Amino acid sequence: MSAQAQHLAFAPPSPKGAVRSMGASLLVHALLVVALTAGIQWKQDNDVSVEAELWSAVPMAAAPKLVEVEPPPPPPAPTPAPQPKPVVKAPEPPAPNRDASIALAKKRKVEEEKKLQEAFKVEERRKEELKKEAEKERKDKEAKKLQEQKDSKASAEETKKLEAIRRENMKRMAGLAGASGSETATGTAMKASGPSDSYGGRIRARVKPNITFDPSSVSGNAAAEVEVRCAPDGTIVSRKLLKSSGSAAWDNAVLKAIDKTEVFPRDTDGRVHSPLLLVFRPND
Repeated sequence: MSAQAQHLAFAPPSPKGAVRSMGASLLVHALLVVALTAGIQWKQDNDVSVEAELWSAVPMAAAPKLVEVEPPPPPPAPTPAPQPKPVVKAPEPPAPNRDASIALAKKRKVEEEKKLQEAFKVEERRKEELKKEAEKERKDKEAKKLQEQKDSKASAEETKKLEAIRRENMKRMAGLAGASGSETATGTAMKASGPSDSYGGRIRARVKPNITFDPSSVSGNAAAEVEVRCAPDGTIVSRKLLKSSGSAAWDNAVLKAIDKTEVFPRDTDGRVHSPLLLVFRPND
């Protein structure tokens, strides 16, 4: 393509009525030339100066400068659509072989039986292990129980030994401090708190001679219980009838006899016990 063709291709379109405008312009210019010619001649004759201004009835814009424009790159060739793959028909499965199927079924059965046997053996081994563990646990519990019994028995024996040693120490300490008990006494006090076995008989022997009463005047052998309080030297301080025998005469005779006695004897350890509970019966 030539430069002129490119210019025409990119030139602005021609305005409408260009022919009429061109004709009008030529007419105007011709009249202008005639007027100028007449004016020049008149000036020569009359020395008259005339000025004229040229103007165009229709303004026209200048055409743009020619610029070389690179032609656009050709459009890319269209990508051909992928051709569909031909459908391959799957081959038909071969006809089943009855002998092969029977052999395969037997093989599977043998494998399943083998797996069942292995699982049974594993279960048997697990049961045997659980049984051994239970037996071991039972034996451990029995051994622990026996050991606890031995420890308990040993602890009881040790406690008895310690108690015997403590009693022996207390007895020895009491003996060193002047205890009044016999060698076979098992107490730990310095002196026995109660009267000796013979002290009651001694008290009754002291009081009974002072009783003035006829036992035949009462029936039965009811007992009169009397509480007696004494001073440290054996002097009787007070006496009180705790339980009546049922015979007022026998009760009064016992109380009068205690008043006559006045002083009780000392016990084997030199003490006079107070209070004392004395029991008197008419036929004793």
